[in-house]
Amino acid sequence: MATHLTNVFDILYISIGSFGVAIIVWGVLLTVYRLLKLEFSRVKQTSIYRERETVRHQFASYLLLALEFLIAADIIATVIHPTFEEIAILASIVVIRTVISYFLEKEISIFNNIDK
Repeated sequence: MATHLTNVFDILYISIGSFGVAIIVWGVLLTVYRLLKLEFSRVKQTSIYRERETVRHQFASYLLLALEFLIAADIIATVIHPTFEEIAILASIVVIRTVISYFLEKEISIFNNIDK
């Protein structure tokens, strides 16, 4: 029974982690596409500063979403193998990702308040 449960958690860990990575890749692809469009419009002497900041913040929102999925995957991995070392690594990862998420969210909210 424990082996089957461990296999289920392994599949969940890999699936959720892969989904987080897929969100990052999707965000990168969209951002590159949008930036290329903006750069080509810049050739027409159009100012793109505001639009570039919008694209940058949209990318940050993809990163935030992906970080949440990656944290969830790490929590599941720690449930599977709850050694002290794994818990310490998870705690470090969660702290780092939480700090990154906090500052990305703060930057996004500041930008959204400026837009209004």
